[in-house]
Amino acid sequence: MLSGIATLFTNIGLGFVDFFYALFHPGSWLAWLGELGGLSSPEAKQALGRFIYYGGSSEFFFAIFAMLLILTAFGIWRNSILWAVVRGLEWFANTLGRTVAWIGLLMVLQQIAIIFLQRIFRVSSIDFGPFAPFGYKFAEGFSFVSHDLSWWSEELKLYNAMIVCLCVSYTFVQGGHVRVDLIYANIGHRAKRMVDMIGALIFMIPGAVLTWLFAWYFMWRSLVTPKVSASDSLEMILRKSNVMKWNVETIGFSPNGFDAYYLFKFLMLAFTALVFIHAVAFFYRSYLEFIEGPESEGKHLDLDTLTDSSATGTH
Repeated sequence: MLSGIATLFTNIGLGFVDFFYALFHPGSWLAWLGELGGLSSPEAKQALGRFIYYGGSSEFFFAIFAMLLILTAFGIWRNSILWAVVRGLEWFANTLGRTVAWIGLLMVLQQIAIIFLQRIFRVSSIDFGPFAPFGYKFAEGFSFVSHDLSWWSEELKLYNAMIVCLCVSYTFVQGGHVRVDLIYANIGHRAKRMVDMIGALIFMIPGAVLTWLFAWYFMWRSLVTPKVSASDSLEMILRKSNVMKWNVETIGFSPNGFDAYYLFKFLMLAFTALVFIHAVAFFYRSYLEFIEGPESEGKHLDLDTLTDSSATGTH
């Protein structure tokens, strides 16, 4: 028991150290960004290895946890700090969600175009590029984009995944997620806020963290070779990084189908990150509404509204 508590506080202390070391030594883990076209230098390969390891490690979790402890301490001292954090994170969720929601329109328009091109004009592929609509090609591969219609049809799955993954926190802010209120609806204001805080700490944050740990290596296994896994130690990944190179998987479910399925793995990480970030915002909002009372419920909340012409008397 005591050893476990000591280990916890040791990891939290090391989290502060790791956070500030990473902040002031970005080259040790970001040098690979300058060689996205090909990992040629040993320094870039080592930096990529560190980035892969620490991105799904307990050290990364405790570095984030340590920063949240500092933020929470300042927020308890001054509630205005926590309100600023809540407003900022909810603004980010709303802005991202309202922007990405337009992809739904693009998805509909692309589906309509595919049906017309395939059923009416009997077109088998879509080409984008200079003079491509006129059939001119001055050199092989001159068109920027040329894919079979089945590729464009399967790409619609990506649009759907983007809406689901990138609008998750926006939907939460707007109260659009389904919830079962067997007890919650009949309890008082402070009891509801307590349930919300417990739910954020016990369900949302741990769920997001666990999903991130699995999704992180799931994504990197489709991007680099040799393959990496969550069971690899830092030393093992650094040894692998000596011969590491980009190996982006472009295998589709059909011969001419959509072949960029690694993008779904990026979206999985984005989804878990957004859930974690908004779990923090939701916990802070619940705490502030708990201590400030019922009059603070929905404070600074930016909700979408639909105008009902019959209700306003206008036609």
